[in-house]
Amino acid sequence: MQTTMTTPRMSAMGMPAGMMNMEPGAMPAMNMMMMPRCTMKMEKCPGGMKMTCTCSDKAQCSMMQSMAMMLSTGTCCCCMMMNGMVTMQCNLVMGICTCEMTKDGMMMTCTSGDKACCEMIQACCDCMCKMMDAGCNCCMMMNGMPVCCSC
Repeated sequence: MQTTMTTPRMSAMGMPAGMMNMEPGAMPAMNMMMMPRCTMKMEKCPGGMKMTCTCSDKAQCSMMQSMAMMLSTGTCCCCMMMNGMVTMQCNLVMGICTCEMTKDGMMMTCTSGDKACCEMIQACCDCMCKMMDAGCNCCMMMNGMPVCCSC
């Protein structure tokens, strides 16, 4: 019996072949799930960091808020990507992450009362901000499920 394994074709840029033809503003799919595109703003706050995700499209905003409400009691992770390839993943397990819904999106806060953990969270925030400034996109996941992706 012969077994064959197929893998998705990759383009010359390292992106799955299907992503090369995406229309501007289209939502990328991770794990075959569509995720909302949003604008992300990360900043340090006392005890950790805040990430604000906003959507101008009401349907995408509603989808992001629903996913965040369902998954907010678990782990939070941010995956930084450039040209469809993961460049860094920050698992925010050193703090307590909470979500608060806003009029046009949500705000995730990750804080810790421990000084060393707070410094790690803020270092992750600094790193992710620098990577986004350099052109990376961020995919925020909760419990391993994509919630939103920066555009």
